[in-house]
Amino acid sequence: MTRRFCKLFEAHPVVTLVLLCAFVRTATSVTHYSIPEEMEEGSVVANLASDLGLDVRTLVKRKMRIDVVANKKYLDINKNTGELFVLERIDRELLLCNSKTTTYCSLKLDATIENPIRMFNIEVEIADINDNAPYFRRGTMHLDISESSPLGERFSLNNAVDPDVGLNSVQNYHLSSSQHFDIEIQTGRDGTKFADLILSQKLDREQRAVHHLILTAVDGGVPTRSGTASIVVRVLDVNDNAPSFDKDKYLVKVMENSPIGSLVIHLNATDVDEGSNSELLYSYSLYTSERTQHVFGLNRENGEVRVKEMINYEELQAYEMEVIVSDKGLNSLSGQCKVTVQVVDMNDNHPEISIKSFQSPVKEDVAIDTVIAVVSVSDKDSGDNGVVDLHVPKNMPFKLRESSDNYYKLVVSQPLDREKVPEYDITFTVRDRGSPPLSDNETMTLQLLDVNDNVPQFPQSSYTIRVMENNAPGALLSSLSAFDPDLHENQYLVYFIVEKEVANTSMSMLFSINPENGNLYALKTFDYEMEKEFFFHIEARDSGSPPLSSNVSVRILVVDQNDNAPVIVSPWRAHGSLVEEKIPRSTEKGSLVAKVIALDGDSVHNSRISYQFLQVSDASLFSLDQYNGEIRTARMFSYKDWRHHRLVIAAKDNGQPPLSATVTIKLSTVETAVKAYSDMSEVPLEYDIFSDLNLYLVIGLGSVSFLLLITILVTIVLKCQKVKPSIAVPNGRNSVLSERNSTLADSTLVSNDAYWYSMFLAETRKGKLVVRQPAPKGSRYFVSSIPRSSGMSETSGSAPSTLQYPK
Repeated sequence: MTRRFCKLFEAHPVVTLVLLCAFVRTATSVTHYSIPEEMEEGSVVANLASDLGLDVRTLVKRKMRIDVVANKKYLDINKNTGELFVLERIDRELLLCNSKTTTYCSLKLDATIENPIRMFNIEVEIADINDNAPYFRRGTMHLDISESSPLGERFSLNNAVDPDVGLNSVQNYHLSSSQHFDIEIQTGRDGTKFADLILSQKLDREQRAVHHLILTAVDGGVPTRSGTASIVVRVLDVNDNAPSFDKDKYLVKVMENSPIGSLVIHLNATDVDEGSNSELLYSYSLYTSERTQHVFGLNRENGEVRVKEMINYEELQAYEMEVIVSDKGLNSLSGQCKVTVQVVDMNDNHPEISIKSFQSPVKEDVAIDTVIAVVSVSDKDSGDNGVVDLHVPKNMPFKLRESSDNYYKLVVSQPLDREKVPEYDITFTVRDRGSPPLSDNETMTLQLLDVNDNVPQFPQSSYTIRVMENNAPGALLSSLSAFDPDLHENQYLVYFIVEKEVANTSMSMLFSINPENGNLYALKTFDYEMEKEFFFHIEARDSGSPPLSSNVSVRILVVDQNDNAPVIVSPWRAHGSLVEEKIPRSTEKGSLVAKVIALDGDSVHNSRISYQFLQVSDASLFSLDQYNGEIRTARMFSYKDWRHHRLVIAAKDNGQPPLSATVTIKLSTVETAVKAYSDMSEVPLEYDIFSDLNLYLVIGLGSVSFLLLITILVTIVLKCQKVKPSIAVPNGRNSVLSERNSTLADSTLVSNDAYWYSMFLAETRKGKLVVRQPAPKGSRYFVSSIPRSSGMSETSGSAPSTLQYPK
């Protein structure tokens, strides 16, 4: 504003001076408004443009504005309507207008317009509203008032403050209901209201030590507002109460020979005062004898009376004392009581035990009623104090028998067992019948000697031991240790194998046992295919007299090991592993070409055999069943297929690691007339069937086919002649039963005698069928090359072989 006047004065000094004079005349008049505090933002105070005589339409053009003098800008003007409105909520107490000397508070504003420049003084009075409640600067006031304070004594209280002014400030005080206190309202020179607390009734700390009051300040607004403060009055003590005992006279009984320092009585005096006025001191009065003071000591601080010297009933039966108690107040007060102590005679002689004889150790099989010890008891007291009783623990196999006055015998009442309890600590307890009773005890130890009365015991009633075949001779199989609860030689055990012959073989030749610790060893290598289990007994015998023994059954199970490779028994091979077979080229799809049969001397999974091609000339032409070994054509032969095929088949068992055997089949296809005729369909139509070359070829093929047919017939006749002779099986355990392809260890046998049939199938050794025992003379067995797993009753193209024992 100043800069604008300076620029205008430099340009037009005369015009500026005239305008300035007009501005000063206008500024001297003040427009006054009055509003309450806390008006909402946007509230309209007045239409300032109308009050100043200004055209509302020119306010924007003349740039009318409001400037605040020495305050925040709480008000502003709407240039469109000319209204003066509240820009920000006004709190009178924040405008520093809360002076107690005046209640007037206002905001000074300057309204300025241009073209021409004019300035207006505006004063807005802010009227107070009751928006503040009275409050105390200290929420709790503490007062210490002596219980001896006179009535009417005044005590100043903190006054409440209220930011509001006039009637909206603090106008009155109220005190909560109290019998002992009132308040009186005072007014200060500045109009401030405050209250004094006045004692209206005598205080007694012993009745009530603390008084809690509530002071409430109330303003004069509408509605009224209030604030509260707590007044805590602590009543100070005065020594106005003398200490006193619970009783005037006390009667106490004390046992003679009471230990020094034991408590006789605890005198408990009380004083309702507090502080030093309630701290007490105890003392004997002059009427208490020196003898009493020597025997009993009095604690000055807590009033405990304790024994200082040994009390003897025979010397004095009663003591009397007078005790005074005083407080530590400035004007000390005191009280007194009388104490009578009566001495009670006591049982002060302990009973005694004397063991006259004692026998230890004794054998555990000692007879019942055997005397173990003789005991005597005594007591120097008389009457009931001299009557004694002797006891031993009830949970022991012993009891007492009185033999004469104060003499007792300790005898055996139950059988003894050293293995359950090796020794007894027997405690003799003697107790008199005094009040209270006195007792004494004596303990002696009775040891028991061992007797051989327990047989050795194995942890198990039987043992099953598994051993892998092909074991090393001397290998440890198991430890069969028994236990004997006896001692010394009655506990020393020796182990034996109870002899049992199996097939003329003694168990001691197969197994051995360490006689000292029961370790069981194998003396030979076992073969699962020969023997599968052994059964015998082990005996444990102690070294007592007489010795006692027990035995346990032992079952040895030989576990199969994959130690036998499969043996191919079909097709039969005369030399080496090469087999030659012929098949017509006209064979249909799915026809059986050959059947591979392999046998394994092992058992369970080790004998499960599967078949697979290792080599095949044409994989699309042949298929192999991995379970039954059948080789079949996968399709029909064509003129493009080779005439000679080489098949290598492997038979592998299921053991770990697996073992296998192989066979090579050289398969040749032969032409037949029918086949030759059928093959003509494959010749192109334009081909000359009756050419000279074809004619010669037909003649040659016919000759070869005729010769092949003659060869096949001769071979069949020779084979039948070789099979016809019966095979004599010699008497013996492991006889070889067949030759060539009559050894079919995994073939199906048909026999009228099921028992010999099972014996016949017992084992296979290196491709030969072996029987364990000779069959009855004249028995006949039919062996068919049909695996048991195939489910077939007969193999196509094969006939069962006949095996017959000689008569």
